[in-house]
Amino acid sequence: MHLADFVSGSFAGACGVAVGYPLDTVKVHGFFKGMSLPIATVSMTSSVVFGTYRNCLQCLSQARGACCGPNTKLEVFLSGMASGVAQVSVMSPGDIVKVRLQCQTESRRALTKTPTLKYHGPVHCLLTIVKQEGLMGLYRGALPIMLRDGPSYATYFLTYATVCEWFAGGNKKKLDWYVVMLAGGIAGMAGWTIGTPMDVIKARLQMDGAREIKKYKGFFHCIAETARVEGTGVFFRSLGINLLRAFPVNMVVFLTYEVLTGFFQAGGEGVDPPQLGLE
Repeated sequence: MHLADFVSGSFAGACGVAVGYPLDTVKVHGFFKGMSLPIATVSMTSSVVFGTYRNCLQCLSQARGACCGPNTKLEVFLSGMASGVAQVSVMSPGDIVKVRLQCQTESRRALTKTPTLKYHGPVHCLLTIVKQEGLMGLYRGALPIMLRDGPSYATYFLTYATVCEWFAGGNKKKLDWYVVMLAGGIAGMAGWTIGTPMDVIKARLQMDGAREIKKYKGFFHCIAETARVEGTGVFFRSLGINLLRAFPVNMVVFLTYEVLTGFFQAGGEGVDPPQLGLE
């Protein structure tokens, strides 16, 4: 079992938050006071993502009797999808708290009179959701998160591995840092291109639980009503800011991940190109 990837992924996620935090608040039209919650949640989810991905690759290689051989593109794709689904259990509670606090701040700025705050911080928000909506309230929007992150992370890791393979030219030479950063940035943009429509649905379902009157009856009703009222273009309205954020964030994420993983496993002498077969 690859434990180093869980640790490297955790630190990589935290570094990504520092880069993407300002643009993330712009995307949700608010200002999330403090970075402690996003750093904590993204560190955990990133740890699960990279750890699950690497261990799934190993399991798939062993299943076909090629422990030391290169992984196929299908194996990379399936491992990425598994990592995206696995991290939902950790991500969803922190994500819904973040969205509701950001939108509460937006609502305060839109009103002339200072409204009574429903949430007084991350912990209070978490406990209030559990009290009013039950434990499953923390997982409101979990289905669109799975539908967003499964295909998104599958595309994410496949794109990264493919770009690295292209620059390596089929050789097992050390990759330069700029290649790792470029591949990470492109992978992030590819992943968000796939994931943006479900990200819109996820945010709307999460915020629907914060209103006195629920607007959506469920996942499919949310999709249908959103498309009917605002048109299908709304599903890609935030794509621009997502791509703007994704490139620098994932440059840093993959660079940090590769440096730390190389350090833990081989003394940090360099970054090996991913073992991606052409099968």
